[in-house]
Amino acid sequence: MTPAPLLAVRGVSKRYGAVQALTDVELEVRAGEVVALMGDNGAGKSTLVKVIAGIDPADTGVIEWEGRPVRIRRPHDAKDLGIAAVYQDLALCDNLDIVGNLFLGREISRWGILDEVEMERRTRELLDTTLPLNVPHVRQRVASLSGGERRTVALTRSLLGSPRMLLLDEPTAALGIQQTVRVLDLVERLRDQGLGVLIISHNMGDIKAVADRVAVLHLGRNNGYFDVGTTSQEQILASMTGATSSSVTHRPPGVGRDES
Repeated sequence: MTPAPLLAVRGVSKRYGAVQALTDVELEVRAGEVVALMGDNGAGKSTLVKVIAGIDPADTGVIEWEGRPVRIRRPHDAKDLGIAAVYQDLALCDNLDIVGNLFLGREISRWGILDEVEMERRTRELLDTTLPLNVPHVRQRVASLSGGERRTVALTRSLLGSPRMLLLDEPTAALGIQQTVRVLDLVERLRDQGLGVLIISHNMGDIKAVADRVAVLHLGRNNGYFDVGTTSQEQILASMTGATSSSVTHRPPGVGRDES
């Protein structure tokens, strides 16, 4: 029997005033799988990520975690399940240093006093094992970092607490070639470690490199599920733009490469 998905979204809808952002959206992400969420601007991708992360709870629908319904009404609910997110705006505090950003809200203390030495040690350890950051010192303020370095800090922060699922919104945006390769390598390592990864990206090269399946949204609705290994770029792009309707491309979520 195939195990239940790590995360399943069932019939989720979300409205902002007169704007219907999501309508009856379905999505599944399994442990050890990378699912790419694609769609044109305004398709509802970021809204769906915010629903899963507890930033903007769904109006209707069900979210399941390992086969059981759960309530995700705030970010702490998602965090308690093991869901971590890196948003496109990174959500970093420019006035804090690298250590301060990584441990903001989860500071390590000993006998009621912040353990700055231990937080510095863990920061260096995380950076060494995830994404190298070539800075003089981990006490450097985030405001002085480049765009790629800031993204590295945000990605590293998401791995604190050993999450079981990552939501990555445009993780390679504004990165150079070398940094992009490192991020994609990290995504592959996390998949190999059994994490589920949901990645939003417009970069078809990145998707072909690391994703197992693609879920396409168009105008807030599902418009196709594709196996990356057997689907052409043209098919995915046609689904993203609405040139191909969901009646043709729709496949039940969870149909991936390794379900034999």
